[in-house]
Amino acid sequence: MTTTQSFKATIDVRHIIPRERHPLIFSTFDHLDAGEALLLVNDHDPKPLFYQFQAESKGEFTWDYLEAGPNVWQVRIGKPVPEGSAAPVGGCGCNH
Repeated sequence: MTTTQSFKATIDVRHIIPRERHPLIFSTFDHLDAGEALLLVNDHDPKPLFYQFQAESKGEFTWDYLEAGPNVWQVRIGKPVPEGSAAPVGGCGCNH
């Protein structure tokens, strides 16, 4: 079964100057609405970025590896929908 994922933005940091990567990623994340996600593409495991998200986002993010090397890493970084909030359109989990 194939699952199609939707991302508000894709950031391929392989061609971005290293000092500009994390600010760009955090700025893009900050502009996500609850239930949205960005796709990060990198040439190595972005684990240090994960730890920075833990420190700066107070754990209010999702982190899902879609591809884990050895040459390309793809990570879905999302903003969860707060508990008790309505799910975004198309995100209710039902089959329609």
